[in-house]
Amino acid sequence: MSFEIGDKVIYPNHGLGIVERIENKTIMGTTCGFYQLRMANETTVFVPVDNVDGVGLRRAITDEETERLFELLGDGKIESHQNWKGRFKDNSDRMRTGSIYDVVEVLKSLSHLARSKSLSFREKRMLDRAKFLVVSEISEVMGEKEAVIDERVEQALERCFTTKARNTARSAAAKATRAKTAAAASAKATPAVARRAARAS
Repeated sequence: MSFEIGDKVIYPNHGLGIVERIENKTIMGTTCGFYQLRMANETTVFVPVDNVDGVGLRRAITDEETERLFELLGDGKIESHQNWKGRFKDNSDRMRTGSIYDVVEVLKSLSHLARSKSLSFREKRMLDRAKFLVVSEISEVMGEKEAVIDERVEQALERCFTTKARNTARSAAAKATRAKTAAAASAKATPAVARRAARAS
């Protein structure tokens, strides 16, 4: 993937930046091209042109994709691991992909978990980072203030958790109904089995 000066790009785990220059640099006798990015916090980052795919540099999402993100944020589907190490590894891997959709999954998962228990320092930091990356990119694409987008994200997450709780309750109720039906069927079958055994004897 190649970029031009002025393109808005996303550098995984760092957020949104703008391609300010494309230049050649000689390092230890080797000359190669670099994208000079100005990040949202005004820092400058150099990314080798030949390693764009390796670091996951990508273009910012489109207007249409922002609506898709809000749908995902509120869909009620949340992946969760009981094992801390497995959860942290999966979420760390997602944060490194550079995909905003992966970051949204991390945001949903950790936000939901934070409602029932205190997060470790590392997970709390990851949650804050995921929230920042999602809000800042959508804010830039939509041309809205981050505070406005932050509120919309929170509302979507609230819908997600409400839907999740409702689905969990329905699943539990259905499971209980199936158990009662199975128990009733078993109770009816027992006398019949006993009668057959008696006749056979």
